[in-house]
Amino acid sequence: MEKLENRDGNKQICIGMAGAGRATELHMNALLRFSEFPVRYKTIVARRPEQVNMMKDRYGFENASLRFADLLNDEEINVIDICTPPYVHEEMIEKALKAGKHVICEKPLTGYFGLPEDEAPIGLTVSKTDMYKHVLESLERLKKIVEESRQKFMYAENFIYAPSIVKAAEIIQAKKSRILFAKGEESLKGSSSPVAGEWSKTGGGTFIRTGAHPLSAILWLKQQEAQARGKEIKVETVLADMGRMTPTLTKYEHRHIAARPNDVEDSGTVILTFSDKSKAVIMANDTLLGGSKNYVELYCNDAAINCTLTMADMMETYFLDEDGLGDVYLSEMLPSKTGWNKPFLLDEVMRGYTDEMKDFMQCIMYDREPKSGFDMAYDTAKIIYAAYMSAEIGQAVEP
Repeated sequence: MEKLENRDGNKQICIGMAGAGRATELHMNALLRFSEFPVRYKTIVARRPEQVNMMKDRYGFENASLRFADLLNDEEINVIDICTPPYVHEEMIEKALKAGKHVICEKPLTGYFGLPEDEAPIGLTVSKTDMYKHVLESLERLKKIVEESRQKFMYAENFIYAPSIVKAAEIIQAKKSRILFAKGEESLKGSSSPVAGEWSKTGGGTFIRTGAHPLSAILWLKQQEAQARGKEIKVETVLADMGRMTPTLTKYEHRHIAARPNDVEDSGTVILTFSDKSKAVIMANDTLLGGSKNYVELYCNDAAINCTLTMADMMETYFLDEDGLGDVYLSEMLPSKTGWNKPFLLDEVMRGYTDEMKDFMQCIMYDREPKSGFDMAYDTAKIIYAAYMSAEIGQAVEP
């Protein structure tokens, strides 16, 4: 077992955080609920001084920096949590693993972000078939780096840890149910990220940004079914449709929707056919008002299971005004707190972030593999880009 010792000889996990945006908030809010053993928040790095300093003070990091190298060169830091925009994931993963650090990486693992010879904007000019081939090469390269490393790679896919998804897996395994059809969705009114509309920064639009969540959950649930039944189940074909609807809106019509897709999709629907002939539909849209919608539904041979992650009905509120509610969080991407709303209760718990971070910390401390690791990251990225290719050529793709 790896020794995780501080200067006093006690075991301790020491975290270096890369990024200071929404993903960092979600990871830190989850980590602050973890108390099984000490976790030290050493250094946070980001590109904007005002943002990194604010997050340093908010979450109690000891240091703030603008240099990723400060995480790599700090011998006390033994895990780096990558919560940056996707276009720097691959480089950071490689450097962190080669520096002897465990890695937590937000989704997606990687993507296509452009080559020097590409004409901008790449989402409208570069063939998705070429993107798919390039991503496959990147995935194989990362796979080799991870396999050669002695460190843990932990893929931050919170849906796999969400209580409703975990309970669904328990039922599937206990009954040895067959998932005949699955449906999953994550939709909202856009993204708070300033680079969400740029393919060169995000590697795609709403499907890679939000559709990745229900996609991974369904892939994982099919894995649980396969294990319970002693079978091997793989994705056989991917058929997709992607669209850009919000650019057709007038400025007035667009006023409530945050999506500003320059060269990415704001709507994506993907149909998977598995080797056992079962089907799945995954949807992602940046055109949903009223908060975020996250669910997975399973139609089984002996059960029907609906998993709701947000827009749950554990509590409802009605307000005529927002007096005193400035710092009260009700729901993600909610434009107004007046009228009737369904607040997110224990958001980081219900969406899986707490158990995700608990699993990752335990993996490092007790030297075991995470429930969500490199294979899931690899498969999700591969299928997403197969979907982009399918939407472009207008036919199913074998990933």
